[in-house]
This record gives sequence, structure tokens and C-alpha cells, in this order.
Amino acid sequence: MTTLTLSLIIEDLVLIVGSGTLAFIIFIILTPWFHNQLIKFKIGKQLRENALSGEKSTIFNQLHAKKTGTPTMGGLLIWGTILLVVAISMILQRMGIFHQSLFNRNETWIPLFTLIACGILGAIDDYINVRGIGKHKGLSAKWKFFWQFVFGLAGGWWFYSKLGVNSIKMPIPGAPELYLGIWYIPVFIFIIIATSNAVNFTDGLDGLAAGLLILAFGSFGVLAYAKGLLILSALCAVIAGANLAFLWFNVPPAKFYMGDTGSLALGATLGVIAMMTGQALILPIIGFMFVVEALSVIIQLTSKKFFKRKVFKIAPIHHHFEQCGWQEYTIVMRFWIIGGIMGAFGTILGLLNIL
Repeated sequence: MTTLTLSLIIEDLVLIVGSGTLAFIIFIILTPWFHNQLIKFKIGKQLRENALSGEKSTIFNQLHAKKTGTPTMGGLLIWGTILLVVAISMILQRMGIFHQSLFNRNETWIPLFTLIACGILGAIDDYINVRGIGKHKGLSAKWKFFWQFVFGLAGGWWFYSKLGVNSIKMPIPGAPELYLGIWYIPVFIFIIIATSNAVNFTDGLDGLAAGLLILAFGSFGVLAYAKGLLILSALCAVIAGANLAFLWFNVPPAKFYMGDTGSLALGATLGVIAMMTGQALILPIIGFMFVVEALSVIIQLTSKKFFKRKVFKIAPIHHHFEQCGWQEYTIVMRFWIIGGIMGAFGTILGLLNIL
């Protein structure tokens, strides 16, 4: 390795680690003020009366009655911090301190658009929930699905038409890419909707979703860098850094919750980044626990609809274990362990595909 190559690698690492650290610091500094604002405007979590199946959420409300009124919509600070770091990087670039900003048309424009669009959608849902508007106490599943479809369609069209992407890489070292053509757009839509909702389902216990998101974005940050997407890798570090700071305040007992404005936005953004790295088929491995959580909901709803019986005491599956008597922190840490193992495995498999 030449001195020049080593120097470039160090410069890249400074950008990646520095950006992630800056996000962590900014979030920590802003949290006291932000938390006070949530309390001031009474942005407290309200338990939904009905489950996705339409029946009363009796078991869930019994398990989480004590969490009613805890400040929510912490996701606003997460993606707000991310945007602030991106803005700072643009200023530093103009001053000649950074050689590149984190706003890049080819690498970070679509992830940032997705983060903002789904963040706003989630914020609307959270606000309706907090104010107790309507019978659902939040946007109905149909409306959320509709807007996720619209955002996925816009992103898929941009990838296919503007970036010329029409294939995905098989998760087998040495295998050729799978050509999709125009079918790339519906695949893109499916991945965005699936990932967004999977993270949303997972966000039910203190620290659970945030910890798994840190592992997932960390893994895709490594894959992005290996693929030569430096700015995208730095954005992954920023997202992971903001989530790490959020986790500092979200471990049991949580100071405030992420809310849909965080989980929907971060889940959709994770799906977009998986598509940008060409590793969409590695996503179910790296995000294994998100897949398990989503499948538990699908299995439960399907079984109740067609067989009139439950498979789990309550879904998503983390609540099933909670109802079985597991402590909240036990479930969270065990899911983190599984998520870490699968994240490492998925990263290695992805690197074998790239290198």
C-alpha cells in the first residue's frame, strides 16, 4: 500500500467517523431542549385502542399502560440532526475544510428525500395519535400504505430513469446480477414499503429498533464504502451516530420514543440504501430481526383471518415474549445479539460479492 493510498483511506475515515461523531454530539446537545419542547406541547404517546386486525388491543394496553404520556416523536430530532450535519458539511465544503459535502446527487439525494418524505408522513401519523384525532388515533394503515407506495414509486422511477439502475446483485459470490428491466420499479416499491413497515413494527420496546438500526446502517456503511460510495457510507455513519445518541436516552426506561416519524423514515431510508449498494437481497440477512418482526405480524393476521386463531399471544413477536414473562431488556438485548450476528454475516457475504 502506497503512502498516497494510505493517506486517502485516512481522509475517507476522517470524513465517515467525523460525520457520525458530529451527529452524535449534536443530538446529545439538542436533546434537553427538544425533550422540554415535547413536554411543553404535550407530545405524549397515546396507546391505540385497536390492533391492525381491528380488534381491541387489550393485551398490548395492559403491557404498556405505564408508557402512556411518555414524550414521543423523537424521530424528528433524529432526522433533523441528520439534515443539520448534511447542511454543516455543505458549509464546510464551501469554506474549503471538507473536500466533499454529504449532499451528493448520485449517492445521497434519494436517501435524504426518502428520509424527509417518510419522516413527514410519520410525523402526521404521530400528531394525530397524540391529539387522539379520529377512531384510529393515527393514520389508517391504508393511508400510510398509499403514501409509502407513492414515495417508493418516485424513488424507483428515479433509480430506473435517471440513474439507469435496472438490476440487483445476487447474494452469491461470483453470480451475475439479476436483470429486472422495468420490473426494477415494483421491486423497489416493495422493498421500501416492506422495510419501512418492518422497522415500524419493531419499534415497540425501549431501545429495540434503535439498536438494530445502528447495526443495519453500520453494516451498509461498510458495504457502501467497499463499493466506492464514500458519501453514502458517510451518510450511513451519520444516521448510525444520530441513532446511537437517541439510544442513549431510549434505553429502559425511555426518556422519549422515536415514533412513526422515526421508524417509517429510517426503515424506508434503509431500504433505499440497500438498493443503492446493489445489495437488496442481503437486506433480509442484515435486517434479519426486522424480517422476523414483520413475518410475525403477517402470520398472526393471516391465521386470525382464515383460521380464526392466534399463532402468537400477541404480535409483533417481541410482545409475544413479553406476554410470556420475559423482561423488556432481556428481549431487547437478545434481539440485539441475533441482529449483530446476522448483520456481521450479511456484511461478510456482501463484501464477498463486491470485492
